[in-house]
Amino acid sequence: MRRRLPALVLASVLAGSTLTAAVPVAAQPPVSTLTKSVQGVSDPASHGDTASWVVSYANGANGPATITDPIGPGQTLLAGSLQVPPGWTGTEGNPVTATHPNVRNGSKALSSLLTPPVQASASSTGGDGFTPILHRTPDGRLQAWNVYHHLGPASPKLVCTDLTTSALCTGGPWPKPLNTAPGPFGTGNTGDIGSPLEPQYVRDEANPARVYYSAVTASSIGVACLDLAAPGNCGFWPLMAKAGQTVEMAGLVQVGGNLYGVSTSGNVVCWTVATQSACGGQPYAPIVPANLSGYYQGALTVAGGKVFASSAPSGGIPRMGCFDPGTNAACAGWASPKQIGPSGNFTYNAYTAYSTTGAETGACSSTIGQNGTTCYAIDGSALPSPSAFAGLESGVLSFNPEVVRTGNRVRSFIGIWGGPYLGAAVCHDWSTGASCAGVPTRITHPTVNGGVTRDYGYAYDVPTGCMIGLGDAGVLFSMDPDTGASPCVRSGASVSITPSQFYCDGQQHAATYTKARLVGVTPANVNLGASTVKAVDGGGNPVTVPGFAPDGTVDLAGVTASSLSLTASLVLNNAADFGGGNQPSLAVEFTGDAPQVCFRTTISADCAVTSVANTADGTDATGGFSSNTVTRQVAPGTACMPNVVVNKEICGSHTPAHCKAGGAGPWVKQAPVGVLGLLFATAYWRVTVTNNGPIPIVDAYVVDDVEPSCQTGPFTLQPGESKQVHCSTYALLSLFPLTNKAKAKYTPVNSTRVYSEWSSAKACSLLCVLN
Repeated sequence: MRRRLPALVLASVLAGSTLTAAVPVAAQPPVSTLTKSVQGVSDPASHGDTASWVVSYANGANGPATITDPIGPGQTLLAGSLQVPPGWTGTEGNPVTATHPNVRNGSKALSSLLTPPVQASASSTGGDGFTPILHRTPDGRLQAWNVYHHLGPASPKLVCTDLTTSALCTGGPWPKPLNTAPGPFGTGNTGDIGSPLEPQYVRDEANPARVYYSAVTASSIGVACLDLAAPGNCGFWPLMAKAGQTVEMAGLVQVGGNLYGVSTSGNVVCWTVATQSACGGQPYAPIVPANLSGYYQGALTVAGGKVFASSAPSGGIPRMGCFDPGTNAACAGWASPKQIGPSGNFTYNAYTAYSTTGAETGACSSTIGQNGTTCYAIDGSALPSPSAFAGLESGVLSFNPEVVRTGNRVRSFIGIWGGPYLGAAVCHDWSTGASCAGVPTRITHPTVNGGVTRDYGYAYDVPTGCMIGLGDAGVLFSMDPDTGASPCVRSGASVSITPSQFYCDGQQHAATYTKARLVGVTPANVNLGASTVKAVDGGGNPVTVPGFAPDGTVDLAGVTASSLSLTASLVLNNAADFGGGNQPSLAVEFTGDAPQVCFRTTISADCAVTSVANTADGTDATGGFSSNTVTRQVAPGTACMPNVVVNKEICGSHTPAHCKAGGAGPWVKQAPVGVLGLLFATAYWRVTVTNNGPIPIVDAYVVDDVEPSCQTGPFTLQPGESKQVHCSTYALLSLFPLTNKAKAKYTPVNSTRVYSEWSSAKACSLLCVLN
């Protein structure tokens, strides 16, 4: 039982003491670490082995990070072996380098820049680019590429605009020429591919950064390729010789694994994506009259797996034809092309018609004349015209629409200009069979270039929900498809993440999704209730996730998909978070083991290499740090085993001083007559052990079974080094020679014990000699 101090005593103690408050301990800053390991080689390794080095990075603070790993002596980097986690950039060399511009969550996160809400408003492309091609870089920058149309082969015609900054992309000068040879884009008037009047592009489904387009060279028409990620040209494949009425072709459309186009002669051309070669039997018979103006005036669309083409021969009757890829001939009900306008009229479009449920029902084309919209069903029968497009004014040029599908709701946005318009969009909602609700019947853009846009076409950006437009005025602009407002005050980004890709050691690593978050965004500046988050797994199947929490995060704790693609579409209250150097982003985070950087090296075949080692260094917001050093000894193979020679000799001098260490000898293999006495004598021995290389030996001993004084060790010999041992034997000499032999036992570096050959010398008395 504890006794309590009396109150008086306790007061006395307190009175004589000075009580101080506990001093809080300052929080220690986080420290990042690197952990190094090696796989694929035993210890010791062998010459020529491949070592797989793994560096695990655990960081304690967000910000830029760099990991450098010098390739140590005795090994060379295996080209192409460097692997870095998503979001990192790896550089092969010496040292191997991995960098990240802004590590988050211990590098267990992937982010994409949120596209600014006012992207591309009044951004000049420097030329007549027709329609934009959208591409997102790995860090989430949205780019708009465009090709100036109807330009000759030599002229530069390709432009890239960074919609994050509304400025031309880096890598200029722009525009750049297009070339048939694969490789980086050139500069100046060095192209050999011309562009058609009305381009239509097809994205490679397996690699959306690859874009196929209809191309014209000095001798042929065919399919050409742009690689927007490289960036560069990625080939050209001729499909028809350029001759007679074949001078160019309409844009490209895809059915199954084939791309189809129609030449100015009316023939259908075909190219297979998988084999990158012309389809068998193409070009196929014409399905529309020839265009005689030198340009293909018309366009293509697909409905029900059939290819529809409109064509407006100069001075003739505009018509529409149908091609069946199943038979490589005209569709049933389309034995001849059907009229879509009066003689002398023109069309620049062909677009798919839909039912109220979003099913493809046929194809339409709008000509320049008033009320000049005609539609046909897939079977060739007449189809009612869409009301929004049927009422186009006389003199209005209309072009191929951008189709925006949301569930069963399908809307087509057609660019127009001419007649009373300097540029506008017209929207038809196939779900309601009427003009789109919430937008004007003619969506003009008074805030863009004074309203002078002369719209050609649009590209719909899914993450932001915005349309990017381009026209004859050469000005990029954004448009809200729900209100028609320009600029489109929205933002968005998509992040696709597979946690297993953050590891490269071939082992299983547990990972759990935690959350997605808006980085650099003030929640009050976003209408989070109207904003949406959609997710799919690696197979494209929907994944249920909650909406945005008030702090701009999305709880992903219940998601179990091995891969996750998350798209956030933000409705902004204002654009205050964008600009001024601030680049907000969408990040998806998970918990798990430290991410890894991996590379492989080949251990040198040089016998002099007896070990290899690597140490990684890093810097980030916490400062500098280094990994542990990992070393692997290298065992000699058969070609690298040392050549150790032992030479046993006897002194041939009558003078003992000449027979000691350093003595002049002579040293011989058999003592000459008279050196040793008749019965008792001292024999002086010298044993020389020489390492002729190519590697050191350790734990070496001289072995002499006759004379123990000759035995010595352990000792080490480098290549080219020798060791001498002097010893003697005083013995009764018999009538027969005394043969003494020695050898060495030793261990090659990083190997097992080895014995040399025996070496002997003879000691013989006079009687022995006479005998």
